[in-house]
Amino acid sequence: MITRKRIETVFFHGVFICYIILLMKILFLSRVSIWEIFNSQRTIVRSVNLIPFYSISEFISGSTANLKRFAFANVVGNILLFIPLGVYLPLFKSNKRGTIILLFIFLISLFAEIIQGLLGIGIADIDDIILNTLGGWIGILWFKLLLLLLRDKKRVRTVIAVLAAIVGIPVTYYLLFMIKIKL
Repeated sequence: MITRKRIETVFFHGVFICYIILLMKILFLSRVSIWEIFNSQRTIVRSVNLIPFYSISEFISGSTANLKRFAFANVVGNILLFIPLGVYLPLFKSNKRGTIILLFIFLISLFAEIIQGLLGIGIADIDDIILNTLGGWIGILWFKLLLLLLRDKKRVRTVIAVLAAIVGIPVTYYLLFMIKIKL
């Protein structure tokens, strides 16, 4: 029994580490490579939006079908990107309340947007922070729902490990290696 728990723990942490790597790759290296970030010859274009829901409303009111597809992918992608964080963090921090975990997710998203703005490697957008935090909240709610249904944190951990194996690993593999995100 102890061996099963160790295997599950190693697997669980391994999947979480892969998720964090994917998160960093998408947030920081999707537009420039790591070598370009510190290249002194690189042209830095900074874009910052501090008006809540401005980008989302601009996307929705867009006239072309391509812009609407991009808007949908941007909104849904920002939400989906942080759902796993909302699921995993309650497992790692068992004595923390949902609001503390949600605040932590908000701070991670805020930090990511500040880094994007400072390094000129993306668009620093308040809407991304809102959508990322919403995704984290959805993840926390999923965790709480699983806990309510299964009534045992060990069972929830096992279900999440199985779901990570069935869904998380293939999706992570696809996003890390099949989509050409600059490295």
